[in-house]
Amino acid sequence: MPSFHGIDVESNRAAAKYSRSELLLRLLWGVLGRPLFRLVPRPLFGLRSAILRVFGATVGKRVHVYPSACVYMPWNLAIGDWSSIGEHAYIYNLGPVTIGAGVTVSYRAHLCAGTHDFRQTAFPLCKPPVAVCDGAWICTDAFVGPGVTVGEGAIVGARAVVVKDVPPRAIVAGNPASILRFRPVSPDPE
Repeated sequence: MPSFHGIDVESNRAAAKYSRSELLLRLLWGVLGRPLFRLVPRPLFGLRSAILRVFGATVGKRVHVYPSACVYMPWNLAIGDWSSIGEHAYIYNLGPVTIGAGVTVSYRAHLCAGTHDFRQTAFPLCKPPVAVCDGAWICTDAFVGPGVTVGEGAIVGARAVVVKDVPPRAIVAGNPASILRFRPVSPDPE
């Protein structure tokens, strides 16, 4: 059995990573859903949201998902009202990805809910959830890793690499991301 630097490749490839229903959904999404999603003209956000719902996503009101965004498994996605997923954003949602209300996931940002357990020789697939809470902003080219929660009102700066939870209202940047400061609490408009 092939082993490379302690990784049992044969066992990894032989492991069942998805259920039969997930494999069928992936086939249907890849052949029908994703191409249709991408063909819908840019301003028809409601139609793209409807396509995501048909494939099992929970999508709130007035959500904007751009046609070049990549949603890997719609049935593992929940998006709150008034949120947006920008051009070329990548939602790698092997596990659940929850995007709250009023969230912006900017151009080329990457939310990653999939990894492997490197402590085991078979490198089994893990699907830890990612959560982006209400009012947060994931800036251009930022990466939010598996198992991370981005707190309410937080900002993940451009090209930041987030590998641990971000507290509410924190502004983080860098690789790995660290807290720069906290957003001020502003009064609600009357």
